[in-house]
Amino acid sequence: MIGLTTEEWTAVRLSLEVASRSVLVSLAPAVAIAWLLARGRFPGRTLLDALVHLPLVVPPVVVGWGLLMLFGIRGPIGAPLYEWFGVRLVFTTEGAALATAVMSFPLIVRTVRLGLESVDPGLEEAARTLGARPLDRFVTVTLPLMSPGILAGAVTAFAAGLGEFGAVITFASNIPGETQTLPLAIYTATQTPGGEATAARLAFVSFSLAVVGLLLAELIARRMGRLLGRTAG
Repeated sequence: MIGLTTEEWTAVRLSLEVASRSVLVSLAPAVAIAWLLARGRFPGRTLLDALVHLPLVVPPVVVGWGLLMLFGIRGPIGAPLYEWFGVRLVFTTEGAALATAVMSFPLIVRTVRLGLESVDPGLEEAARTLGARPLDRFVTVTLPLMSPGILAGAVTAFAAGLGEFGAVITFASNIPGETQTLPLAIYTATQTPGGEATAARLAFVSFSLAVVGLLLAELIARRMGRLLGRTAG
């Protein structure tokens, strides 16, 4: 077991906390958007699809800057939050989770959408002919069948969130004990004379967590797929 200092363990804990919060924040909206893109037919659908996937193609620093403009204490969203409710997201752990959620949101949408598109529409139609209402069909037929995609998307987003750097450092800064996650701690170590050993330890931990997350996502998807296959059979 690699011996980490208290500060390094704090960075690991913050990474896990930020990644977990980001998934909790983005999962439900991502499922809703994925369903809308897969099943909906409406004007502007292509534009919505492009906007959802924008964080995948623009530099993370740009995403962080956009969040800073919107959610800063003088921003159009951040100012009312701060003045009316005393909520400040910029330079906080919550802000780091928000930035991570925005960056990982498209990953959940894409994974869930692929799972939803693999659902046989005939099953939903059969439920409709039996009198099931739209919400009933979604809860009893669609949601269970797309659950492998939801779980795999959540775990993939969690793993990706562990490595988010640009958006977090731009919006939440690099504050030890508050917003300094593993990638930021590694960056700090590389900028510190004699910090090579610290950077190597933290990089190994980051790599290990990412691999475990991706393997877990694949395992969940396969097991859920086999389970649903046996149920359907």
